[in-house]
Amino acid sequence: MSQVVLIPHISEKAIALADTGTYVFQVPTSSNKIEIAKTVEQTFKVKVVKVTTMITKGKQVSRRYGKHAGSRKEVKKALVTLKKGDSIKLFEEGAK
Repeated sequence: MSQVVLIPHISEKAIALADTGTYVFQVPTSSNKIEIAKTVEQTFKVKVVKVTTMITKGKQVSRRYGKHAGSRKEVKKALVTLKKGDSIKLFEEGAK
């Protein structure tokens, strides 16, 4: 089993969720919930209770006055809920 690359997703909503014990990461679209949970547990030494995933479809965009169409890439986000009492220092305010 391979490790999943986790990119912290920082937004106002993600920071508000971090206060309740749920952390948001951007992950590859090919990864599944089991791989994400194991990677978070091994990387941050915490206990994962639940993983919820969502895929945001890429928007259609036009470039050069509408002559060239393209699209942004899909993004998969994982909402990882930890056991009560566990936390990830990466998401605390003022963390470096």
